[in-house]
Amino acid sequence: MAVMETIARAQRRSRRRETLSAYLFLSPALLIYLVFVIFPLIIVVYLMFHSYNVITPAEWNDYKNFIRVGLDSRIWTTMLNSFKYVILICPMHIVFSILLALAVNTIKNRTAVFAVRTILYFPTLLAVSSVALAWTFIFSTDFGILNWFLGFFGVERIPWLKSSTWAYVASMIFSLWKNVGLYFLYIYIGLQGVDKSVLEAAELDGAKPARKFFSITLPMISPTLFFVMITMMIGCIQIFDEPYILTGGGPGDSTRSFSQYIYQTAFVSQNYGYACVLAMMMLVIVLVITLVQFKGSAWVSYDRD
Repeated sequence: MAVMETIARAQRRSRRRETLSAYLFLSPALLIYLVFVIFPLIIVVYLMFHSYNVITPAEWNDYKNFIRVGLDSRIWTTMLNSFKYVILICPMHIVFSILLALAVNTIKNRTAVFAVRTILYFPTLLAVSSVALAWTFIFSTDFGILNWFLGFFGVERIPWLKSSTWAYVASMIFSLWKNVGLYFLYIYIGLQGVDKSVLEAAELDGAKPARKFFSITLPMISPTLFFVMITMMIGCIQIFDEPYILTGGGPGDSTRSFSQYIYQTAFVSQNYGYACVLAMMMLVIVLVITLVQFKGSAWVSYDRD
């Protein structure tokens, strides 16, 4: 019995040491998570019930910030604009990313593949502020390169940044140039994991390229595609750079996104309490959309056998 008890104590000490070691290794990540996620979230919840403008101390204002939500029509206008961006940009990114990945996947020369991947991915590394001036000039109605080029085909000058309709098209073009390289790379990596022998067997059985793609390739890259769709949807709901840089949210509020309205409320109007309520609304919207996507993920196949 004494021997068994000694062994049991030694095992408990070993488990405690392992647990302590695990927490020590996790402590830097946990500390960063607490400082940059949990603590700011607590502050947001606190300010939701206060009136605060940085200059004066925060004052308790009951539920006035929440009451204002129901009276503020700009919330629903900007939220609808954000969903417009989702509807317009997400399908475009998915289609172009898949087409580019399939095209690059057929290239046999490794140097050419490396060059094409670098060219497509490079715009994602650039800071938006560094290319803002260039794209504003490209979309200029009177002096823009794009209108100059379209003029060769007899197309009248298009008010890219002055029309509420064309501003969305301009945002789509800019977003495609800026972000498609990232999603292309994800899908391209997913294509690299597709079993070539299965495709060769299907080809021997007489399967056409379209049949191979929809019956074999697409199901096998569905986990990658699912990840791309979730990150893309969240990014589009939170879209800020494109409308802020190209149009400033105008004309009026016609292209102003919900994230841009939160920024304006907090850092322009200095109404941080109300901005925190809007930010929490954004968090709930993103959470609901993500949960809905996970709930409807029956089409994703994780079976590689």
